[in-house]
Amino acid sequence: MECPHLSSSVCIAPDSAKFPNGSPSSWCCSGECGPRRPATHPRPRLRRACRLGAAGGGRADSGSVCRSNKSPWVCLTCSSVHCGRYVNGHAKKHYEDAQIPLTNHKKSEKQEKAQHTVCMDCSSYSTYCYRCDDFVVNDTKLGLVQKVREHLQNLENSAFTADRHRKRKLLENSSLNSKLLKVNGSTTAICATGLRNLGNTCFMNAILQSLSNIEQFCCYFKELPAVELRNGKTAGRRTYHTRSQGENNVSLVEEFRKTLCALWQGSQTAFSPESLFYVVWKIMPNFRGYQQQDAHEFMRYLLDHLHLELQGGFNGISRSSILQENSTLSASNKCCINGASTVVTAIFGGILQNEVNCLICGTESRKFDPFLDLSLDIPSQFRNKRSKNQENGPTCSLRDCLRSFTDLEELDETELYMCHKCKKKQKSTKKFWIQKLPKVLCLHLKRFHWTAYLRNKVDTYVEFPLRGLDMKCYLLEPENSGPENCLYDLAAVVVHHGSGVGSGHYTAYATHEGRWFHFNDSTVTLTDEDTVLKAKAYILFYVERQAKAGSDKL
Repeated sequence: MECPHLSSSVCIAPDSAKFPNGSPSSWCCSGECGPRRPATHPRPRLRRACRLGAAGGGRADSGSVCRSNKSPWVCLTCSSVHCGRYVNGHAKKHYEDAQIPLTNHKKSEKQEKAQHTVCMDCSSYSTYCYRCDDFVVNDTKLGLVQKVREHLQNLENSAFTADRHRKRKLLENSSLNSKLLKVNGSTTAICATGLRNLGNTCFMNAILQSLSNIEQFCCYFKELPAVELRNGKTAGRRTYHTRSQGENNVSLVEEFRKTLCALWQGSQTAFSPESLFYVVWKIMPNFRGYQQQDAHEFMRYLLDHLHLELQGGFNGISRSSILQENSTLSASNKCCINGASTVVTAIFGGILQNEVNCLICGTESRKFDPFLDLSLDIPSQFRNKRSKNQENGPTCSLRDCLRSFTDLEELDETELYMCHKCKKKQKSTKKFWIQKLPKVLCLHLKRFHWTAYLRNKVDTYVEFPLRGLDMKCYLLEPENSGPENCLYDLAAVVVHHGSGVGSGHYTAYATHEGRWFHFNDSTVTLTDEDTVLKAKAYILFYVERQAKAGSDKL
């Protein structure tokens, strides 16, 4: 949006010496974490906070300063640094404190300039105005916002170069480094990037990390051109501003593409997916707010909306123009762009056959349903077994869940089948067959169930294989599928930690180039297969073995 407050709020020099030292993306918040002072004494605290920010986030007294380096924002009035609303909200509090003494008085020009309304994200360099309550896309007449942005980018690049030089020196002088791993006698650096938690967004982070490690899916989006190229914009426009777009013009595909590209660049330890989250808020109202959400529900919404946007020709841009302008696209990606399906259905899409038999007249009804994932119940006899090592009977396995899903089931009185031959609802049986397996088999374990007025969690441990999940016995026509087409290897696992869907925490395990990683928001660590196998899986992503061998084939 066009902000009218820039000229009165952007008061710092673009190369101000008041900026803290070091990398802007790691600057620390100077806000106070203690209780609010009475409204009659707000100004001393504001001036004190400004001095702290100017000095690089110095400590007022032990334990009173936030000092969080998550989501730092710099005030463009006084250059103080505070954390965003997704962390402890000190940036917004800094603005609010500046408004209190002006509530019942006429504002002078000097006071108007001291309102601290505009701040800049030190990681993405986007600008936000608290008075407009929106992101800003315009600039002052002198271009001060862009000059500050360029100065912060230069500081970030200088800090990154210095840090890279320092790390190179450490590696030359030491044989040990926590970021390295010995693989087949050679030293390999970890290039995986974490995702910052924007406020209970671990559900989104776990899904994004899992999808980013599904090679076929990730490569498709990384090969897509940027939205500026798709729209044929001139070189004069520097960036695509998601927040400057109307609600119907934002591009989920573009923000998803940029996020996937950032995750494996290896140039930063954590990436902030705020632009993607902003688009999610705009097009998926169910996920607005900062409460914990269901990772599986988010995954379904995400895949569905990606599919719809890709089907529509990339937000209004024709598919043929993309093919003409991008001759370097792989053959498989050209098929997805040019065909009736999309990469979502080409990779995750399978087909179920639903057979219903009337128990009175024997009439059989068959229905074919497409699916992107299978939701599996944990059989009731296993629901009290919480860990792998408990000795109370056999351990529940993924095969038990698949068998329960595909077994013949008699429908109860609340699910009577409308028999067209009997002309009324009758008792019947139901059975699922898999008519077509997908390239990537997504299995969702139904751990959350409604009981009375509560949604409880089934915390049962479910044993699952890392390699060689054989799906042949669940196929409608197994004789038409070769042995390799039915074998699947694990690519990623989403885990829910905690007792309820509205609480707890999500993390993910994923394999990349033969190594397993644990993704816990901004923290990424190497792990081993035994640790993965002990996890209480919520969502499992299995990749068809043949597809892994020929990654360009869809």
